[in-house]
Amino acid sequence: MKNFKGKVAAITGAGSGIGQQLAVLLAKEGCNLSLSDVSEAGLAATVELVKPFKINVTTQKVDVSDQAQVAAWAKETVAKHGQVNLIFNNAGVAMGSTVEGMSYKDLEWMMDINFWGVVYGTKEFLPLLKQSGDGHIINISSLFGLTAQPTQSAYNASKFAVRGFTESLRQELDMQNLGVSSTCVHPGGIRTNIAKSARMSDSLSSLGMNAQKSIKDFDKMLRILPEEAARQILNAVRHNQRRLLIGNDAKILDLMQRIMPQGYQKVFGTVTKLQARLSASKKAKAKKLSS
Repeated sequence: MKNFKGKVAAITGAGSGIGQQLAVLLAKEGCNLSLSDVSEAGLAATVELVKPFKINVTTQKVDVSDQAQVAAWAKETVAKHGQVNLIFNNAGVAMGSTVEGMSYKDLEWMMDINFWGVVYGTKEFLPLLKQSGDGHIINISSLFGLTAQPTQSAYNASKFAVRGFTESLRQELDMQNLGVSSTCVHPGGIRTNIAKSARMSDSLSSLGMNAQKSIKDFDKMLRILPEEAARQILNAVRHNQRRLLIGNDAKILDLMQRIMPQGYQKVFGTVTKLQARLSASKKAKAKKLSS
């Protein structure tokens, strides 16, 4: 797919962050949009951003963890636009917890949105993309779909799953040669709301970590602007890339994993432990000075 003019793109998580910026960049290129999000206010904000462009825009409140809602949205997209060429499975959530301290309910919440949401979006839209004869599936994994980190077992599991699912899908699409392809995207630290909305468990204290400080530290790591991430994603679609790494952090850790497929785990564990100790030391000093 060399250009997006006159095409129809469906985007999950379109109310903010990367999803919103994908909508804006696609609108600038004359691509019609079918936008979904759990936040109607977010969708309304995105619609305002794309108003200057002469395109057809539809919106739908969709919980991607609900297969029936995703299926209904896919049918509505074709009904209102006549076709669909792209599906960006972008919606996602984050959580920090130890494996022992994590509830089954929280793990299911994570997998339902981050993994099953991608599966539903892929399966419900794939037949429609094939009908168009010119389609592309873009599934958002993560830097954490390349390497594992302590306290991120659920997030790692969901993003590793997206990677495996999408890479297998791409091979099948290559074999079928029916005008549809796919790309798996691994963003590093993108400045979105994911850190602030993350669920953080008190079980982190068993590793010497503070849940609230972990959110702040996570947020500080998010440096790449979502519009830059969106630009790179669209460029990857144009060049039919199988995999896209966004940010130096993603590229460096991917290289580290290739060089030290087992050793990187010890490095991450040691660094996390040292950070926790340093944080505890600073907190103790501050408490001593205040008293």
